[in-house]
Parts: sequence; structure tokens; C-alpha cells
Amino acid sequence: MSDLPFHDTTDFENADRGFVAALEPAVVKGGDGRVVWDNDAYAFLEGDCPDTAHPSLWRQAQLCSRQGLYEVAEGIYQVRGLDLSNMTLVEGDTGVIVIDPLLSAETAAAALALYRRERGNRSVTGLIYTHSHADHFGGSRGALAEGEEDGVPILAPVGFLEHAVSENVYAGNAMTRRAVYMYGDRIEKAPDGQLGAGLGMTTSTGTITLIPPTVDITRTGQEETVDGVRIVFQITPGTEAPAEMNFLFPDRRALCLAENATHNMHNILTLRGAVVRDARIWSHYLDEAIELFGDSMDVAFASHHWPTWGAGNVVDFLAVQRDLYAYMHDQTLRLLNAGLTGPEIAEEIELPPALENSWHARGYYGSLSHNVKAIYQRYLGWFDGNPAHLWEHPPVAAATRYVECMGGADEVVGKAAKYAEQGDLRFAATLLNHVVFADGSDRQARSDLAAVYRRLGHGSENGTWRNFYLMGAMELEQGPDTNLLDPANPEVATALTVEQLVDSIAVRVDGPRSWDKDLVIDLDLTDQRTRHRLTLHNGALTRRATTDASPPRTPAGLTLTLTKPQLLGVFAGRGLDGVRTDGDTAVLDALFSVLAEADTSFPIVTP
Repeated sequence: MSDLPFHDTTDFENADRGFVAALEPAVVKGGDGRVVWDNDAYAFLEGDCPDTAHPSLWRQAQLCSRQGLYEVAEGIYQVRGLDLSNMTLVEGDTGVIVIDPLLSAETAAAALALYRRERGNRSVTGLIYTHSHADHFGGSRGALAEGEEDGVPILAPVGFLEHAVSENVYAGNAMTRRAVYMYGDRIEKAPDGQLGAGLGMTTSTGTITLIPPTVDITRTGQEETVDGVRIVFQITPGTEAPAEMNFLFPDRRALCLAENATHNMHNILTLRGAVVRDARIWSHYLDEAIELFGDSMDVAFASHHWPTWGAGNVVDFLAVQRDLYAYMHDQTLRLLNAGLTGPEIAEEIELPPALENSWHARGYYGSLSHNVKAIYQRYLGWFDGNPAHLWEHPPVAAATRYVECMGGADEVVGKAAKYAEQGDLRFAATLLNHVVFADGSDRQARSDLAAVYRRLGHGSENGTWRNFYLMGAMELEQGPDTNLLDPANPEVATALTVEQLVDSIAVRVDGPRSWDKDLVIDLDLTDQRTRHRLTLHNGALTRRATTDASPPRTPAGLTLTLTKPQLLGVFAGRGLDGVRTDGDTAVLDALFSVLAEADTSFPIVTP
């Protein structure tokens, strides 16, 4: 850490460059008066780094907490510090093009209002989603209110809509729970509390919306003109998101890098959970961006953090980011093939000094430790090849046995205290975790584990690790917070395909309760002009498209003739109003009787 170039103030100069005005106070409220964003809560970051924070993470938080409207290039502006992500605004012939309208409609509206206050009341004449994570589309209604989207082109990479509504649908409840830990929005903002997430400060808690795209970007080199502004695209699927794209404004010599190159190491597998990303292809697309745009731009900006100015500086920035993901990928595979497991590789691998000492390659959001484990997982999965790990006891059963073998809870707590005193917080946490899992009512173990988690969090350079540790400490002492943010919105639900909707219902089927059920439901979607047959058999709900218009040939069969919005209503529990039925509606009741209780929202993906 002593080798880090703290004397280099370039990032601070770039983060402040082009400042126009701030939102004062930097507090955004919802229609009900609830605060959905408060950037002023981070005013403490103006002070010196305390003992309760890693100096490198403190520096990153100071940079990310800067807030206001900034000029990037002639006719290109960004609003930063009003959500986890940035909103970019590109002035056209008659209005303004909005790129990535933040996570919540409320914060997006505040950002747009700040821009209009300083640059005039330009109408939104185009909307661009760089990729399929919610902090880049969720505020769309803050940019274009209901009805205002008519005639406005809305551009997104091919596959955007499918991934935007599906990546978190199937495991949505678990991901939402883990996102609470990852972003730490419920932890007090304080020098010993939450001070960012590395990629930004935290997530807003307003209304998530989605206006579907009208223009698909399908190929690299595709050029579109929006409100007189020429844009040249590079599609980058499988990088930071399944559907993502970079693009150049050739007449402004400005390159948008979406979330493919930001001022930190990103996640190969985000701690909230997701499909493992491809570090190899990520590196390839960054190299391609250098080749495509290296001679055509003077500034590069992204959907998080601050821009980089100067063609040479941008190429150097992209080259380091390219090498970072390539090195992690290739060295993980080298060590994997040498017989090391994921945790062993995480302890063994080191970055080259040139990468290690580059501020924008530091692990503030992703980390070298969990990224190489993710790369291992992508290729070899969860099993490390050791037979002892093939059929281990689950956590509670294993913990009970470990505590018994180590002489009981008091003995284990005492040993953990000695390891903590010696500075081995990792093993102290492991020991205390066994005690808490063996007996969740053990107050001493819970208190000691919370203290260890706080020390681990305060020493972490990674913002999301810090949040996980501090959130864990808080819940050990206060109990779990079950009041999860509900990101449901009718527009988001409407964007689900019929197949996605059925699949989201299928994962709620309680298998053992439905083993003896034999049900068939035909869905005749009149507005889609499609038919789908749902079969519940052996505890599995499966689907297939069908052209068979005859009633299901089973005593437990039902045909529903309806529209897709009506289908959404049926599965949201609003009944069969307006739905034509052919067969016994008790079939539908039988299906609902075996669905596990679950949040009926459709969770949306954050970065």
C-alpha cells in the first residue's frame, strides 16, 4: 500500500474538471416524501482518513462522492453523484439525448432538472441504454414521462430487453437480499460505517421503470443519427453485462465506454450473484475499442466515475484495463491447470506492479480474490476435485460437529479471541461463524463475530467487502432486516415475455407438494397470437409453444383465452376478470396451491 501513488492528483483534477453546478441540497425525495437519495450524507469524506477506513478506499469514496453537472466535451454533459451511476446528456439539433437514466425515476428527474436549470429546457429527443443493468434504465420515466416517449428513438444493444428483465427473475429474492449487503444502503453513512461501494456511493431507493427500446444495435460499426448527432457503435456482449455496447460520437471525438472500463477493477462475478462473466472476451473487446476508436477520440467517459481526457491517456487507460482482465483470466487458468483450487489461486496470484499501482485497476468493487475464484468457477464449477468436499454437511450440521470436536462453544469463542488478538481475523471469523451456526442464540459469539466483522470491514480496500462485513455485524446485533426494497413496476413486469413469466412461476413450485399433481393449462394469448401449453407433472412445471387449439386431453385441463396483460393479472392474484375459460378453473387453483410463498415482484439487476 505504501507504493501507491497518493501524490498523483490526476484523478481529482479529472473528477473536478468541467464542473458547472451542484444540486443543493443533494437530497432527492419520492412523491410520498421519503428520501430516496442523500449525497450530502457523505460530507464527512471531506476530512482526513480515520483508522476505521482503508486510505485507498477513502480516496475512492472522496472521488465518487463528487456531485453535480459536469461538461465532458462540447455539447456533452454528465450528472454525477445522484445515484450509483451517471446520467450523460448529449445536446442535439433540437433537444438532448439522455444516456443511462440512473436507477430510479426520482433521481433521474432530479438530474435532468439540474441539467435544464443550467442549459435550458431542452426536450428529450433520444434515450440510450448502454447495457441491461437497472441502474442504467430504471429511471427512464424520470427522463420521459408517460406518453412523452412517442416518436423518441430509444436505443439499446440487441438482447437488452430479454436480459434486463430476466437476469434476476429466477433467483431474484436471493439476489435482492444479497444486494442489501453489497451496497450497504441501510448502514449509517459515517467514517466507521458505509462510505461507498467503489463503483459509486450506493443505490437509490426510488421507483424502477422501463421504457422498451425501439432501435436495436446489432453489430459493431452500426451508425445511427439521433437528433442530428452521429453515433458509431461497438457491441460487447458477455462483458460486464450480457447485452452491452460502447459507442463513439465522431463529431465530438468522445467515446462512451458504458461500464466496460471504469476507474476500478470490476466484478467477474458480482457478490450479489449473477452468471459468471467472461474475462477473456472482456479483454478482447477493450482491445477492439482501442483499434476502432483510438485515433477518433479526445475524451472517454463511462456510466460510472469520471472521464479521461487526451487520446494517449485514453489508450493507456484502456490498455491497462485490457491487460487487467486478460491477466486475471490467463493466470487463473495457468494455476488451475497446475492443480490449484480457486481459494489457493486467490492466495497465490499477484498483479504485475504496473497494474497493482494503477488506481483504476484497484479492487474497489471487484477484487482480485473473488474474481479469480469466479474465473475458476466459470471453467470448473463449485467442486475442487477433492473427494472430501464432494458431500460435506451443510453449514448448521457441520458447525455443530466442529464446535463439539473443539470442546464446546466457550472453548471455541476463547480460541477465536486469541486469533483475533494475534490479528488473524479471517480464522477468528471462521471459528465464531461455526459457533453462531451451531447456536444462533449464543450472544457472546454473535457479539464477538460482529466485532471481528467490523475490524475486517474497516480494513478492507474493497467497498462491497466492507459493506458485507458491516451489514453482517449489524444484523448479528440487531437481527435481519426483512423489509427488502420492492423494485416492482408494471412496466418492468409487462416487459417479461410469456416464457419468462411462466419460468418465474415454475421456480416457485413446491416440488414435494406437487409430486402427485397432473395438471395441464393452455394459454391462448390473443394479443400475441400464440398458444402455450403448461404441464405440471412429477413436480415440474414445463412449457412449450403449441398450435393445438383443442382443449387439453386430460381430466385436469384448462384453457385460458386472454391477453398478456390479463395473464400478468392472473399470476399476480387479480383473478380471471375478462378471461375466457374452457375447462375446470379448479386446475388453476390447484397450481396456485403448490406455489411457494414468494415476493411477487420482478427483481431487477444492478451492476
